[in-house]
Amino acid sequence: MHCSANVGENGDTAIFFGLSGTGKTTLSADPARKLIGDDEHGWTNENTVFNFEGGCYAKVVNLTDENEPDIFRAIKKGAILENIVFKKGTNEVDFQDISITPNTRVSYPIYHINNIQKDSIGKNPKNIFFLTADSFGILPPISRLTPGQAAYHFISGYTAKVAGTEAGVTEPQPNFSACFGAPFMPLHPTKYAEMLSKKMKDANVKVWLINTGWTGGPYGTGSRMKLKYTRAMITAALNGELDNVDYVDHVVFGLAKPQSCPNVPSEILNPRNTWADPNLYDIKAVELAQKFKANFEKFSAFANAEIMEGAPLI
Repeated sequence: MHCSANVGENGDTAIFFGLSGTGKTTLSADPARKLIGDDEHGWTNENTVFNFEGGCYAKVVNLTDENEPDIFRAIKKGAILENIVFKKGTNEVDFQDISITPNTRVSYPIYHINNIQKDSIGKNPKNIFFLTADSFGILPPISRLTPGQAAYHFISGYTAKVAGTEAGVTEPQPNFSACFGAPFMPLHPTKYAEMLSKKMKDANVKVWLINTGWTGGPYGTGSRMKLKYTRAMITAALNGELDNVDYVDHVVFGLAKPQSCPNVPSEILNPRNTWADPNLYDIKAVELAQKFKANFEKFSAFANAEIMEGAPLI
């Protein structure tokens, strides 16, 4: 599984799927939870989740000790920085400098994180988070998924590229990578979705879609979702604080949106309310849903009825 994982004080494991730039490393490095691993995990028939890399690979653009203390403090002897620039006349990294590329990175061994799970093994997950950085500003910041929606979004593996992340990208572009890691998957993606669905049902796992991308409009108009709000939403899900709140389904995607969340302004939970022009939001939501459906056409012949029920409603 192309994911990160951590475990809470009560032994509850959480898994974070996502493509590059969606927040796997950042969000799994939680001071209140022990890190199992940053990337690449297995989920065994013996109901354990294990890491088999032994290191972490994090983005460092705009990195600060205040916002991401675990990653910031992991940058010490034995870590490798890529594409960074020093402040003039010093050997101090300028994390705001993206003159080489916005894709500045650090690699470090997992033991550079103080709060780690020894032996890098956890029990069956209680929560799974699909992370997407939706630069179109359409998807809700947190949604609860049905089993069919979980399988559909797992196969879709959606995020979005923004200008400056890759050569030739000048405006937001949808990026679909099946199972959040298509190059690593030798079998058909629907096979992995069915395997994951069975594991989730057997373990009674809750599945959430988290948009770490834009709110208030698309890239260039809106702003990136604040990290403190994303962390608060994930913490609320992990603590069961979203189990008994009211939900409303997204009109286009059918995703269940919580109407309240501790430490998060309620107005940002419905992305349509954050746009200056709600009618334009509706138009763009349908356009994004059409991109999902066009991408899924190559999988639909192999997908069962439950998976197809997780598709957008248009």
